[in-house]
Amino acid sequence: MKILNIDKDTYRKKTNLVMVGFVGCLAVLALAFGSILIALFGSEGITESGSTGNFHLNVLGVILAVIVSSVVMNKVKSNPYFDEIMYAWQLKQIHNRIYRKLAKIKEKAARNDHNSLLILAFYYTTQQQVFTLDNNTLTITAVQKSLNEVYEQAAEMNFTLDLDDFTVDLLDRY
Repeated sequence: MKILNIDKDTYRKKTNLVMVGFVGCLAVLALAFGSILIALFGSEGITESGSTGNFHLNVLGVILAVIVSSVVMNKVKSNPYFDEIMYAWQLKQIHNRIYRKLAKIKEKAARNDHNSLLILAFYYTTQQQVFTLDNNTLTITAVQKSLNEVYEQAAEMNFTLDLDDFTVDLLDRY
């Protein structure tokens, strides 16, 4: 995967807009589906406990709203407007895959394995990028320190770490 330069302000603006739009769409659809289901299948009276007995229809309306919203998001995510958001999302997925294998990767990196060092360099570089995009500055110094250690170790071994050489297939070895 190629590392892209993403403008933080554009990313934040688009992410916030998409989140607000998704939540708004979800709320409107949940209300609409709940109202329609209650109008079609709901009971009209109020029980002794003060309930209308339509809770299950409201829950079904929320479930339908989640399904419809998810289908719509899945359809529109290929639009160029979502490029920055999808890039960060894909990086986060790769981070999760690497994190699950991080102990084995670090173990091999300690034995000067080139691919392990490449994976770690990619991981820390892109983690730094995602943390910056998401305004997560608390741990960014620790990430920078780890990245520096990886490059120092690679330099000691005369390895060149070209991040363009990273592919997700490298993770299958761990």
